[in-house]
Amino acid sequence: MIDARVGAARVARLATRNPSGAVDVVPITFALVGDATILTAVDHKPKRTTRLQRLANIRHDPRVTVLVDHYEEDWSRLWWVRLHGTATVVDEPAPDLLTPLVEKYAQYRDHRPAGPAIVVAVRDVREWSGTGG
Repeated sequence: MIDARVGAARVARLATRNPSGAVDVVPITFALVGDATILTAVDHKPKRTTRLQRLANIRHDPRVTVLVDHYEEDWSRLWWVRLHGTATVVDEPAPDLLTPLVEKYAQYRDHRPAGPAIVVAVRDVREWSGTGG
């Protein structure tokens, strides 16, 4: 269902809708789990607060969009994949839930994310590439 380039990408953007209806977008580290699930988690990178807006937004409205893209100066090599889905916040994730993130990012091997985790069940995929394929 989801293009293999997505799983290999190092960063994505998570868009959530806040209670006022505005869209909030943040960059995320993530892992593709199976062929229709995106996993991300709150990690040790510095943040102003642990009460993250993205978590409150998902609790208010679980519909999210994840955008994964690739840019190069050679525009024939550009691509993006937009994933629409329903997100769930897992406040106290079991260690095995976070294993795909730990396997993908070396930084998490020494400092495993403590959570919460966000699990996105992807329901729709749209993609584009500079080659038209």
